[in-house]
Amino acid sequence: MKASLYFLILASAALVSICCRKSGNTPPYRIEGIERIDGYDRTWLLNLPPDYYNNDSMMPLIIALHGTGGSGAQFEKDYAFTDRANREGFVVLYPDGVRKQDGRLGIRTWNAGSCCDYASYSNVNDTKFISTLIDELSEQFRINRKRVYIAGMSNGAMMAYRLAAELPEKIAAIAAVSGMMVYPADPVKAAMVPALHIHSLADTKVPFNGGIGLGGHEFPASMDGIYYRAVSNGCDTNALIQQFDGYLKKSWRDLNGVSLVECYLTEDGGHAWPGGAIARRGADTPSTKVNANDLIWEFFNRFTR
Repeated sequence: MKASLYFLILASAALVSICCRKSGNTPPYRIEGIERIDGYDRTWLLNLPPDYYNNDSMMPLIIALHGTGGSGAQFEKDYAFTDRANREGFVVLYPDGVRKQDGRLGIRTWNAGSCCDYASYSNVNDTKFISTLIDELSEQFRINRKRVYIAGMSNGAMMAYRLAAELPEKIAAIAAVSGMMVYPADPVKAAMVPALHIHSLADTKVPFNGGIGLGGHEFPASMDGIYYRAVSNGCDTNALIQQFDGYLKKSWRDLNGVSLVECYLTEDGGHAWPGGAIARRGADTPSTKVNANDLIWEFFNRFTR
């Protein structure tokens, strides 16, 4: 799907450039874009499901946030996310974190609060970036604004927690894999955004119970953020606990008995996407006890904003 279509949208806070590649009269299903926000060129990839041009229905959107050192392309490849989105009829967006400006590696990160790396200590406004994408892409594509979801891995999971606090009016639910809330809990921002948390108890890079992890960073306990989301959603603070073969499930329910916050803790695996591929040489092995994509789609399909 080669050749080019360009159009520019001048927004109050950002110059938005969307580039599409296609061949002949074939409509584009994969759209690459660049957002100029606060002096940074922010890149992203949008994937439309195969039936997008065959009907007029509004489609749900998942925004997939990679971890430290990853990218949108890496997330898509390692976690088979586009394959699942295409089957389920979801639009999926893969934004890239800001690349470190100094040093040889130039790793990408998100400013999730106290983590991680360049994006955090430079106070990059990633909330503004994601908010701009939601608004602009919803104008250009048939996206159901009541069904916009965030799924993140590691640092991306931390960013998902921040977005739930800062953009509750735009997000129907979040899913956090191998990452916790590192954004300061603010009762003023306690809004209803259902949350799914998936983590391995064997994760030493971003330990579920908190402590020193990757890069010598000290992480808070994951339960702090999970409990905050439970309270924000008006749930009973007493969790329903279920033990299965190789994993534990905790659920927090509202007054009607609806489970709005869920946590899956696996005994196997490590700092990885359960059911996904090993991200790179030396990376942790994913859990085989649960499949993150299955859990995420089941959870997201239950909620609209």
